[in-house]
Amino acid sequence: MIKKVDHIGIAVKNLDEAIKFYTDILGLECHGTEVVEEQKVKVAFLPTGDSELELLESTSPDGPIAKFIENKGEGIQHIALGVDNIDEALAECKAKGLRLIDETPRYGAGNARIAFIHPKSSKGVLIELCERL
Repeated sequence: MIKKVDHIGIAVKNLDEAIKFYTDILGLECHGTEVVEEQKVKVAFLPTGDSELELLESTSPDGPIAKFIENKGEGIQHIALGVDNIDEALAECKAKGLRLIDETPRYGAGNARIAFIHPKSSKGVLIELCERL
C-alpha cells in the first residue's frame, strides 16, 4: 500500500522565517508556497530527494496548525505516506480497524488527495495518506 515517505509536515509560526532557515542555513530550495483555505494553512515545499519537507503556517488562530503549535509548539506535525490509490488505501485501513480522521479523501497542498489516520491508531503519530495527482 505505501510507496514512500511523501513528505514530513512541520508546523511553524512564521513561514518566511522558517523558509529562510531551511534555505539559508540548510541549503534546501523552496519550490513555492500555496494557501489551502479549507485547512486554514499556508504551505511551503522544500524537496529533499524523493520526498519533501512541507512547512505549515496557520492562516487563522482557530486553524489546526495554530492549535497544534499552541499545544505542542513548533515541530513535526505529521508524516505523509505516498500511495498509488488513496481510496483503496483507506478501504484497507478501515478493514484493518484503524480509526480515520478522514473517511474520504480531501484536497491537499501540492495537487494531492489526502486523508489522515488518527494518532490513536498509529502509536501517537499523525499519519497522512497522500496520492499525488
